[in-house]
Amino acid sequence: MPDGRVVEAYTLTGKNGLCLEVLTYGGIVNRLRVQDHAGALADVVLGYDDFESYLKDPCFMGATVGRIAGRVSAGKLQVEGKEYKLPINDAPNHLHGGPAALNTTLWTAEPITREDGAPALKLSYTSPDGEQGYPGELRVSVIYTVTDANEFIYETYAESDQITPASLTHHSYFNLSGQGTVMEHAVQIHSSHTIQSDEKMTLLHELESVEGRAADLREPRKVAQFIADIWQQHGDLYWLGESSEMKPVARVVDPASGRILEAHTTQSCVQTYFGESYDGSIIGKSGAAYPQFPGFCLECQGYPEATNVAGFGNILIYPGKPLHHRTIYAFSNQSQKSPNPKKPNS
Repeated sequence: MPDGRVVEAYTLTGKNGLCLEVLTYGGIVNRLRVQDHAGALADVVLGYDDFESYLKDPCFMGATVGRIAGRVSAGKLQVEGKEYKLPINDAPNHLHGGPAALNTTLWTAEPITREDGAPALKLSYTSPDGEQGYPGELRVSVIYTVTDANEFIYETYAESDQITPASLTHHSYFNLSGQGTVMEHAVQIHSSHTIQSDEKMTLLHELESVEGRAADLREPRKVAQFIADIWQQHGDLYWLGESSEMKPVARVVDPASGRILEAHTTQSCVQTYFGESYDGSIIGKSGAAYPQFPGFCLECQGYPEATNVAGFGNILIYPGKPLHHRTIYAFSNQSQKSPNPKKPNS
């Protein structure tokens, strides 16, 4: 780090090929190697070969983001009748916890021994009261696990000494081909409603049916078939429901490699994003200039404005009542039987 602190990298390898590398800076997933239909491994997440590029990365590549993932309108946070002002870093909104949030912090690592032998790593960080404008000291940990069923499990635990929000997400850009664009990826989102936003991506707190819209991905469609018609070519915030039970989120298939990604989560929303802002100016791994639409994000999260409006679930933590969420990214390929992420080895 610029201040002399050391960043560590941990590699978790499953018995059936899945290999995950995690940095203690930002909780970044730096590499995620997955087999294709022929058994060949490829790194399926965007990122950088040098650490210095992560320090100035504007895209949250592979990071843990929060305290609140997503956009808070005008940076105005309401908690139990009291308003807190959060920094504006995506005008006119507060985005992903602020300009110096969890994705820019150095976490403490602790390898975990699980009964099933699956490799796991716990990253911990204590966010002091007032950091980025948020109330309360937040003690947060993220556990990364790789299972024999080729699942990457991402779990968050948070507790606080004050009533405060916490809604973290994982922000990898996946490309199941390992390179190029994701235009030929077939995407299916298991949701019938999105949450409306305006031209600045400010949330409008209104559910809108996907029926008859480009955002209707209840049946698989290639990115090239819908990207020009979705809102600002960005991606939508889909409503999954308030249940804290594991529920299906998405299924993405890359016909070229045969790789399949299936996601499940306990969260109430998923933000999709396809990298429309990339233009070749960002140089990633192996010197690749990332083109427009180089990857897709499945940001499983709570509703960012859940403390400001009713009816969109809960992201508040109360003293003595920790909050726990889990997201599973399960990988397979078209020459294998797909693992069932509803019953993870957890």
